[in-house]
Amino acid sequence: MTPIRRRDLLVVAVGLAIATWLLVRTYYGDLPPLHWYLPIPLGIIAVAEALGARTLRARLTAERDARSGRERPSSAGSTAQVRRVEPLLVARVAVLAQASAWVGAGFAGIWAGVLAYVAPELGRLQSAAGDTVTAALGLLFAAGLVVAGLWLESVCRVPPGGEDDAPEADVRA
Repeated sequence: MTPIRRRDLLVVAVGLAIATWLLVRTYYGDLPPLHWYLPIPLGIIAVAEALGARTLRARLTAERDARSGRERPSSAGSTAQVRRVEPLLVARVAVLAQASAWVGAGFAGIWAGVLAYVAPELGRLQSAAGDTVTAALGLLFAAGLVVAGLWLESVCRVPPGGEDDAPEADVRA
């Protein structure tokens, strides 16, 4: 599995922004209202992935420290048993992270296209004010999903060198 190239995400976002801008420009009067709560699921997923990345990073760091003999004492002062992280779980989480980054880039492009049309129309169209807020929230949450996905993907990478590259642990995905 290869890491996502940021350039590819940018191409998807820009391409969808242009296509969405053209569609919204043509059919804006026929579109249903854009309620402020539409982009909320993107924000919830982004927060969940960020929390998952933080937890997984802490578990992987503790496991690597335990393997190398650098166990850190817990807050109570004694060494705690380290829960092993299954490699298949990390592989599945890496796939989820990549999928989230792609979906976030797609939605960022869509919301950017909507925002590019409705923001200049604020003084002219009555519904543009609410749609601008929705599009801005959508763009913010979609960008957050991209960042959370990329962070989670980076947490799942096997560090180069060290004891993790032992011959019996050499796995190529």
